[in-house]
Amino acid sequence: MKNKIQPKNQERRAFIKKTTLAGAAVAATTVASTGAIAQVSGETTEKPVQKGYQLTSHVLDYYKSAGI
Repeated sequence: MKNKIQPKNQERRAFIKKTTLAGAAVAATTVASTGAIAQVSGETTEKPVQKGYQLTSHVLDYYKSAGI
């Protein structure tokens, strides 16, 4: 019986090794791609953020449709 069990264990080990390597590849790709995104976003200039109430076109459209 040990002979039948041993090949299944080897198949399981091979499967686990392959999935581990695939997971490591996905993680490495993710880390590499986020590094490139961080570099690009650092180069853009940020617009000053206005605080408080802003009267924009969609707010004016709402006021017109509400009859205010």
